Amino acid sequence: MSVSAELVKKLREMSGAPMMDCKKALEEAQGDLEQAFTVLRRRGQAAAAKKASRVAGEGVVGSYIHAGGKIGVLVEVNCETDFVARNAEFQQLAHDLAMQICATDPHFIRKEDVSPDILEREKGVLQAQAATSGKPEAVLSRMVEGKLGKFYEDTCLYEQHFIKDPSGSLTVGELISSKIAKFGENITVRRFSRFKVGEGMTKTSSESATRA
Repeated sequence: MSVSAELVKKLREMSGAPMMDCKKALEEAQGDLEQAFTVLRRRGQAAAAKKASRVAGEGVVGSYIHAGGKIGVLVEVNCETDFVARNAEFQQLAHDLAMQICATDPHFIRKEDVSPDILEREKGVLQAQAATSGKPEAVLSRMVEGKLGKFYEDTCLYEQHFIKDPSGSLTVGELISSKIAKFGENITVRRFSRFKVGEGMTKTSSESATRA
């Protein structure tokens, strides 16, 4: 079917995908904007999977300081070439990821990074909570899996919903996948640090004595 240039432009603004990819997705979705966006997201994930094994040795360190200077974040985002690293859109991605980390305070980059002992401890807590409901075993298992998904969403950067997405449906992992599809390079978050004034501080003996 034929799709209007205005609709292609809207999808381009929503997804950041190339115009031709937007046009093809709209044609596949019979002009349905939301469905076309879903098509692009699926394609982005497929492209990301194909490029995941490629070495991403270039990149930038993105930063974000929250208003008032009380919270700051540094995040290393890698790509394959210096050409992409110098691209304004890639650098904006690094900044947006730093903002995401500032706002949501994830503990891990991916759910695969959650250590086995932490995962088992969390499952134990969830199983104990579910057991108090008095529901059948099969239902309890689904309850635990559902809550475990929420745990990943809260603690793993790639599983979180991207805070700048108006629809609230785009995850950080899907955002990165869309950039992989656009730039044609592997893109990955390597590490991050989040600093909050006063966090983790303990009183020294002199401070305690002075206040006493």
